[in-house]
Amino acid sequence: MSGIEVLFQPFALGSFKLKNRVVMAPMTRAKSPNGVPNEAVVEYYRRRAAGGAGLIITEGTVVNHKAASAYKNVPAFYGEKALSGWKAVVDAVHAEGGKIAPQLWHVGAVRRPGVEPGGDTPGYGPSGMAIPGKVTGHIMTKEDIKEVVAAFAQAAKDAKDIGFDAVEIHGAHGYLIDQFFWEGTNQRDDEYGGSVAKRSRFALELVEAVREAVGPDYPIIFRYSQWKQQDYTVRLCETPKLLEEFLLPLSEAGVDIFHCSQRRVWEAEFEGSDLNLAGWTQKITGKPAISVGSVGLNNDYLPDNGEIGFKAAEPASLDGLLERMNNNEFSLVAVGRAMIANPDWVKLVQNGDFDKLVAFEKVMLNRLE
Repeated sequence: MSGIEVLFQPFALGSFKLKNRVVMAPMTRAKSPNGVPNEAVVEYYRRRAAGGAGLIITEGTVVNHKAASAYKNVPAFYGEKALSGWKAVVDAVHAEGGKIAPQLWHVGAVRRPGVEPGGDTPGYGPSGMAIPGKVTGHIMTKEDIKEVVAAFAQAAKDAKDIGFDAVEIHGAHGYLIDQFFWEGTNQRDDEYGGSVAKRSRFALELVEAVREAVGPDYPIIFRYSQWKQQDYTVRLCETPKLLEEFLLPLSEAGVDIFHCSQRRVWEAEFEGSDLNLAGWTQKITGKPAISVGSVGLNNDYLPDNGEIGFKAAEPASLDGLLERMNNNEFSLVAVGRAMIANPDWVKLVQNGDFDKLVAFEKVMLNRLE
């Protein structure tokens, strides 16, 4: 496969150095009993580090807020037991020569009462909506906003203290931060709603607080998406100009790397240009972008029929991806389902052992291997 060397060039951003350009994408596994990563979780991440991933971004791990979680057994990022579990993950990844960042997460109004932790706490959102026009949760007060911002800042500080190499803020896919971005779920009439700038204020304050907590040189990754789990077709920014208005303030607030989530990495973002979302993001901000979306597979990961769960998919050519990377469209690429199916995906690709790559099957989500 021609041009494949680009995947295995080292990457450096200040003192943050990766041995290659391949990132393990964050994928919710919900295999941490009572929110605590156990030995199986440690081994899951260790295997991907041993398999060659330059950077691992963990599954979403919830910050210390009563409404942060919506799913049983997703990992927490607070409390002595959970942080000790994550420290074991960090040590295992580092022992294999990898780097790792936690994805810090708050689900927002997607939450429903009855999920632990949180009990009867309703979902929290800018307007109490997980779906436009339908109020099902708590409309966040300004005090609520301050509490969530503080929870993200504390989680980022804890990540740095226990040895993580960077942090990622989950601002995508219709969860809390994205609910502020999305006009459909943000109908506020105060300084946190209305224009693109006002709807971004929550995220900007959050990024600024995280930056203050971790210092000037610690890498902050920010994941965003145009699409939402509630609506695959919706877009935050319909034009490059609107995307610029959205991205530049986040960049100025302290984001170092943008993680640009698409369902299909090979699709152009706007008419008249072949650039995908990561390509536009890197062009606009001048900062490194991670491209992600069905890399190395022949099927995107979200069903079109509303069914829950990742699609099965066969290994597919990397030619289009490599062409984009060799054109310097984006700096890094994140691999998801293909790395669940193949913990050593990076080494297999680097050695040209494409015939040894196995397909992703949905049953793989039922076990942690």
